[in-house]
Amino acid sequence: MSIDRAVFAFAGIVVLSSLALGWFVSPWFYLLNAFAGLNMFQAAFTGFCPVAKLFKAVGCPAGAAFR
Repeated sequence: MSIDRAVFAFAGIVVLSSLALGWFVSPWFYLLNAFAGLNMFQAAFTGFCPVAKLFKAVGCPAGAAFR
């Protein structure tokens, strides 16, 4: 799995988990969605994504977006 796909999968897990936690536990967990959205927005312009760095360190092959 390339870094791009791993980042998208991780973002999807964070968003879905945050929605479930916000619904069942506390609405404050919806802030995690806002954080994930802001991180994806800044990564689109800067090219810096902390999760991509983590997956690169683990050994995932580079994709088209995160080289």
